[in-house]
Amino acid sequence: MKKTIAMSALALAVSFGSISCKKKVSDADLQTQATTIVTANPSATVEVKEGVAHLGGTFASQAEKDAAIKSLKEIKGVKDVHDMAKVEEMAPPPPPVETAMAVDPMVQQKVQDAVKDFPTVKVEVVNGELTLTGNVSSAQARKIKESVDALKVGKVNYNYTVK
Repeated sequence: MKKTIAMSALALAVSFGSISCKKKVSDADLQTQATTIVTANPSATVEVKEGVAHLGGTFASQAEKDAAIKSLKEIKGVKDVHDMAKVEEMAPPPPPVETAMAVDPMVQQKVQDAVKDFPTVKVEVVNGELTLTGNVSSAQARKIKESVDALKVGKVNYNYTVK
């Protein structure tokens, strides 16, 4: 009986010794491997503590997040992966906004009347702003500006060419 107990104790000691002799992978090595995996997603983070990978940050889709978790679990030495990451799927872009003309047609007509003596000047609405285009002399440019400014119509873009 003593021999059996002694043999059991010896077998137990040897088994503990062999388990403790296994080479443990350090958290630093695991961290390096885990970081390499999540670098594909710049908004994701990973931290390894005691062999457990803690995944955080955001992913564009659930599929990307699942792939990262799977890859982290495949690292030898990682015991588990704690998922603390979020999925923020990109919303589709909003439909283009149709804007009505931002310039009152009455204001546009007043400006057209003010520049009627200058046939090379056009009055247009560009990007919601009143814009004057064409070719004028410097004297004409001064007269046009004075006439339009006197109307007090707000912002006007003078995009004509002065020759």
